[in-house]
Amino acid sequence: MFEYHGWITVRETAADDDDEPRLRQIVDELRLRIAQMDSPYLLDLRWMNGEPFLHLGGCSNHRSSPDVVELFEHVAAVAPGSYGLLHVRDDEEPGHENDVRVLKMVRGTVTQHTEALLSPYIPTVEDPFTG
Repeated sequence: MFEYHGWITVRETAADDDDEPRLRQIVDELRLRIAQMDSPYLLDLRWMNGEPFLHLGGCSNHRSSPDVVELFEHVAAVAPGSYGLLHVRDDEEPGHENDVRVLKMVRGTVTQHTEALLSPYIPTVEDPFTG
């Protein structure tokens, strides 16, 4: 199972004084990339109160295309002022089969952490299998 839920506030720089034409160009490029991903899941990029936000969520049997982790890392690279969180549950990730992981994006860097509030997944979220 590969489940993910996340959000990103898209900013060109951490100074909170983005060049609006450049930020619009970044958002347009991200919109094209998202359209090419052709995902049946949530990939929503929209402007709210003058700022662009990206929301993403989905659940599939296996980690596959679209690679939302790659998209998350791409946003950090092209818009290093962006910040956000992406929670991921991947029961096929070696060493983290029973964890919910959170990717943190700040200042162009993405780091991974175990989400203490939801891990270990079993028995925190689900009961152990007794079959």
